[in-house]
Amino acid sequence: MKKPTPKIGRAELAILQYVVENHPVTVREVADHMAETTGQARTTVLTLMERLRSKKLLARRKSKGVNRYSPKVSKNELMNTLVNDFVDGVLGGSVSPFLAYLTEQATLDENEIRELRRLVDQLPSTESTDE
Repeated sequence: MKKPTPKIGRAELAILQYVVENHPVTVREVADHMAETTGQARTTVLTLMERLRSKKLLARRKSKGVNRYSPKVSKNELMNTLVNDFVDGVLGGSVSPFLAYLTEQATLDENEIRELRRLVDQLPSTESTDE
C-alpha cells in the first residue's frame, strides 16, 4: 500500500512546485524566486525547504560545496496529492462540484476533452451484473 503524502501548507506548496519544475536547485535560487513572487525572506524559504525535507518531500545533496535540493515526489504524484486534498478537504469528497466546474466554466481544448473522456471510460462500473 502506498504511503500517504504528508500535508503541506500553501507556502510549502509554492516552494515544492518550484523545486519540482526546476531541480536541482539551491536555497538561493528558490529564495530569489520566492522573493520576487511572494516577498518571502531567504531564512523563511530555508526553513520551509528543511521542513519539506523532514517530511521526505525534498532531498538535499551537497555538490561542489553547495546544497542542492531535488523533489522526492514526481510532478504527477504532487498533482494527484493536491487534487485528492482539494476533493477531500474542500469538496467533502464529492467530485460533482469539480465536474460541474469543468462542464460549465473551464475552457478545455480538444486534447483535454479527449483525455477526460479516456479517464472517464476507465472508471470502474458500479452497475450490478445480476439480471
